[in-house]
Amino acid sequence: MSADRSNWPAILGGQPAVTLDQTEANRWPLLTEEDEQAVLGILKDGHLSIHPVAKELESDYAKLTGMEYALSHNNGTAALLAAFFALDLKPGDEVIVPSATFWASVLPMIWVGAVPVFCESEPERLGLDPVDIERKITSRTRAIVLVHLWGLPSKMTEIIEVAKKHNLKIIEDASHAHGAVWRDRPCGSLGDITVFSLQGDKLAPAGEGGIFLCREYEYYERAVLLGDISRIIELETPARRFAATSFGIKTRIAPLSAALARIQLKRLEEHNQKRNQNLIYLSEELENFGFHTFLPPPHIKRVYFEFVIRFNPDRIPLPMPSLLKALQSEGCHISMPRYPLIHQQPFFTEGHFRSILRLPPEISPPNYSAENLEATCQGNRSLIKLPSFPNSGKELLDQYIEAFKKVFVHAEAIMNSAPEIEEPADTNPFSDA
Repeated sequence: MSADRSNWPAILGGQPAVTLDQTEANRWPLLTEEDEQAVLGILKDGHLSIHPVAKELESDYAKLTGMEYALSHNNGTAALLAAFFALDLKPGDEVIVPSATFWASVLPMIWVGAVPVFCESEPERLGLDPVDIERKITSRTRAIVLVHLWGLPSKMTEIIEVAKKHNLKIIEDASHAHGAVWRDRPCGSLGDITVFSLQGDKLAPAGEGGIFLCREYEYYERAVLLGDISRIIELETPARRFAATSFGIKTRIAPLSAALARIQLKRLEEHNQKRNQNLIYLSEELENFGFHTFLPPPHIKRVYFEFVIRFNPDRIPLPMPSLLKALQSEGCHISMPRYPLIHQQPFFTEGHFRSILRLPPEISPPNYSAENLEATCQGNRSLIKLPSFPNSGKELLDQYIEAFKKVFVHAEAIMNSAPEIEEPADTNPFSDA
């Protein structure tokens, strides 16, 4: 072994490869004076609860997606609840869902009596596995929830085919996919009902907010009845008779959030272009090290809510815990992804869902076991999260690439010096999304 330790890995006493400050490179959201003036405009006119800006935001999203109807919400979770309510799901109706997602893609349906049926995720794009969808369909299956995880569109050709074959509705959770495109169709237009979250980490953030989109007036009407009492009197049907009560929930967006959301949506393409430029550059380099970085096929334009790559033990000379520790020592912000699998959570495995999901006596609840979905569990353990570099220059990216090179070149020395490294703790795995 060479005595020259000028390029020695930091975990063995060398200097870290990543020396640039990463705060500005990873700052998000990117707010400007235009955002500030939009919010100040609402404050100055004083209409803080009901304001035309909400309908303007809805028009923006209808135009973005080509969907006929849009209704803004106070968050994406509320918009998902509206989606389940809009389909008029009955107690015991089953909905096929992913486990590898944020909990809001699943749990709101329980409040309307629908039963989540967890489905495997496929390894290529991390969306629902169309083969397992078909395996999970029963006589009570009514709908499918698909999530374009991390901004990579799901296998829509196969999923749409299965849905049509079995007369199932598709709820598209596009919360990670603002600006993504599948076969020249924008994500947000691929379901019977689509939901976007506008939470502060999202690609078009409002701090908090959500958008419900559909083509059928019936779905829009039910969403209004559930959550926006101020709109009920505007409905074109006898449902206007509920204007004094609604259906008991208020979920409309705050005008301050809507104003911010409009400006952020206007800058979506610019922001996405910068992230994509950085992460495609980094992905192409990391592919050379043996990682699968989920670069999209030609018919897809993906976006990057977060940057997640897959560890390949057959091509990478260190076990994952050692690799993560060595890269963290180099100054890389790297960790396991933050979403714990939903089907493994105590809410399901300990039976707490029963306190909300009151099924008819003739219907038994599913057996929710942490041991289910073997392929999803195995695949989830192989994922690594890096920063999404929304505001980074190339120099920082090159320092990350240099960090990987150092660790790979000295992999044997790292293993010999520290053969047993505990898996690093996740960074805020339960944060909102």
